[in-house]
Amino acid sequence: MNSDQFEGKWKQLKGSVKQRWAKLTDDDVTMLSGQKDQLVGKLQERYGITREQALREADEWAAAARSDMDAPRTTSSKV
Repeated sequence: MNSDQFEGKWKQLKGSVKQRWAKLTDDDVTMLSGQKDQLVGKLQERYGITREQALREADEWAAAARSDMDAPRTTSSKV
């Protein structure tokens, strides 16, 4: 997911961010405003990890989130 896509989907992804990285506060998530570089920086700060590790985690999360968003939604009906 490129930076523009990341920013565009941010409102839909905020809840997922808070679930994935519990050490990020609501204020952190709000201030990130979909900026991938800022997310990577906050992950480094809150988790004490390298930039490379934070970037890898953000990319893995974004790929999984994109996959979840692109998956067709099915509804089950009770018979």
